[in-house]
Amino acid sequence: MTPAPAGRTRLLHSDELTRYDFGEDHPMAPGRVRHAVELARSLGVLDAMEVVEPPPADLELVRSVHTDDYIDAVRLAVSDPRHGLGTTDNPVRPGMHEVSARVLTATVAAARAVWTGEVDRAVNISGGLHHAMPDRASGFCIYNDGAAAIRWLLDQGCERVAYVDVDVHHGDGVQAIFYDDPRVLTVSLHETPQVLFPGTGFPTETGGPNAPGSAVNLALPPHTNDAGWLRAFEAVVPEALAAFAPQVLITQHGCDSHRHDPLADLELTVDGQRASYLRLSELADELCEGRWVATGGGGYAVVDVVPRAWAHLMAIAARQPVEVSTPIPQSWRDAVGERAPRAMGDGVDVGYTPITAGFDPASRLDQAILATRRAVFPELGLDPGL
Repeated sequence: MTPAPAGRTRLLHSDELTRYDFGEDHPMAPGRVRHAVELARSLGVLDAMEVVEPPPADLELVRSVHTDDYIDAVRLAVSDPRHGLGTTDNPVRPGMHEVSARVLTATVAAARAVWTGEVDRAVNISGGLHHAMPDRASGFCIYNDGAAAIRWLLDQGCERVAYVDVDVHHGDGVQAIFYDDPRVLTVSLHETPQVLFPGTGFPTETGGPNAPGSAVNLALPPHTNDAGWLRAFEAVVPEALAAFAPQVLITQHGCDSHRHDPLADLELTVDGQRASYLRLSELADELCEGRWVATGGGGYAVVDVVPRAWAHLMAIAARQPVEVSTPIPQSWRDAVGERAPRAMGDGVDVGYTPITAGFDPASRLDQAILATRRAVFPELGLDPGL
């Protein structure tokens, strides 16, 4: 691969960040991040990036989005139902505070590098812990790194930050923290909360009284595939972002929307997920002068899906996309075992029909698209019609 210009894309990564896990029997299994980074390395993707170890954990950054009582509870590492600790989703683990704070600090460091102009783009695939609330853990998430990065940008004088979340689960923690802040637009595409955790993210959630139109929620029907997902994305996200005119784009790339993921019911492929990353890369260039901070997120098909999806994300962030037909290096396959995929894609066509070619009133997908447009587009000064 041809290296990108020196210093223009940065990966915040260290071995410590790979220790964010809840044990071998938990869906947030060890190896997710490590496998992705090693696959990217074996493909030459890291040669096109500046790989930087994140700074030490900064407690003040954690405090910028979490309460002192909650932080103290995490530090004690004991079960505390008031703060969501010690549950099946969020079991207590030694060192949980330290590694969670380091992940949060790494995402803020990525935002800092982009905002100060050190780089155009920065990635922390260990991040994307979007369910964490100010005073409690939720959905495998202890500290909300995306929210801390947004808070840091606002504190530095950034006037408009857009956050786009493509995880199969609603980005509820980030939305909740900034729901009444007109400087932040949160956009989430997720499986409908009627059937999936966390039970929020309905189209009618459009922002608080001081920030109407600041939350965009596209709740997709179960079994939505690549063509449907991309149709929905294109029908809502570009117009909403353009109307908001962000200065920085922050994205969360949970890849649990894949058809093989055990925790949800969408049917995307790695090829379709890669297409969404390419589109977000284009939107960062079109709307934010390239300023883009990308994080990981959910994803529980630990060998088959997560490494490929996030290797694609890193390659696209580095402006060196890897073709889906690219064979996976044998050295990586040998290291992860017999379940390792053979190619960087799933071998499918990701073409789709844009909704501008015709709205189908009987389609649950098109009904979801229209519900979102009708709920939030007028608050953004946009025509909700199709």
